[in-house]
Amino acid sequence: MAEISAVVFDIGNILIEWVPERYFDEALGAERRQEFFEQVPIIDANAAIDSGADFIGTLQQLALDYPQWKTEITLWRDNWLAIAGPEIPRSVRLLRALRANGIPILALSNFGVQPFEQAERHYGFLSEFDQRYISGHMQIIKPDLAIYAALEEGSGYAPKSLLFADDLPQNIAAAAARGWQTHLFQNADGWADCLVSHGLLSAAEAQ
Repeated sequence: MAEISAVVFDIGNILIEWVPERYFDEALGAERRQEFFEQVPIIDANAAIDSGADFIGTLQQLALDYPQWKTEITLWRDNWLAIAGPEIPRSVRLLRALRANGIPILALSNFGVQPFEQAERHYGFLSEFDQRYISGHMQIIKPDLAIYAALEEGSGYAPKSLLFADDLPQNIAAAAARGWQTHLFQNADGWADCLVSHGLLSAAEAQ
């Protein structure tokens, strides 16, 4: 196993919960939420925002295209921080423990430009990365191999020296194809065990 030079965190569902269905189930009821997600390409719109499209403009256009769902689309726009959260406390502790050990910490996340600005104001730990590779700024999204190559080039780290945590198998597979070491995140306990197994944290530091 190659020595780890830097640890790369995805953000959504690693450091911050991202389950928009949960928010809309509570706001609309499960049946109405399902209709909303089936009839309105809100997830595609979010992917476009992650790829660099304007947050407000994209959702305004979507509301024009689907006027019967304007109220629900406006909720996505105006209550975005309520959708994106809460933070995952143990993951945040792990990030800070790694930093305390002098291990470089990078972010690689599909995240729109304006949503990330909102998130950074609300979640202070998002400013604690040594380097951040945010898809909206890069106009490339995972699992496009180009975004992984851009991180390699920008950071100067060899692929085999990077340890990457992400919650989506396709993003992990793309990183592995570049030669990165990977961890498919299912919960913070498993991620803690991974960091300990790599010798990056002691069991006590990973609590």
